[in-house]
Amino acid sequence: MKSRFMVTLAAALLGCVAPIWAADDGAALFKKCSPCHGANGEGKPAMKAPALKGTKLDEAQIVDHLLKGESTSKPPHNKGMAGLDEAKAKAIAAYVKSLK
Repeated sequence: MKSRFMVTLAAALLGCVAPIWAADDGAALFKKCSPCHGANGEGKPAMKAPALKGTKLDEAQIVDHLLKGESTSKPPHNKGMAGLDEAKAKAIAAYVKSLK
């Protein structure tokens, strides 16, 4: 009985902690975006880099933009971001959507 309780408790704790880890990963990964998009996603008009805070894009659209790019965007977003896989792109997208 005691071990069953411990397993249930461990599973519950892991379920609560995992989303925090993912958000932290997204925040750490976003630091590479901050020179253009600002530390808090506020954008940099002088660079013509848009604000990401409050974006109307959903997470899937952000992931797609990061992985595939758009020919009408300026570098580095005119093609997919080098060294970025889907898991990292999803973490960044989740972080961007959390910016308030």
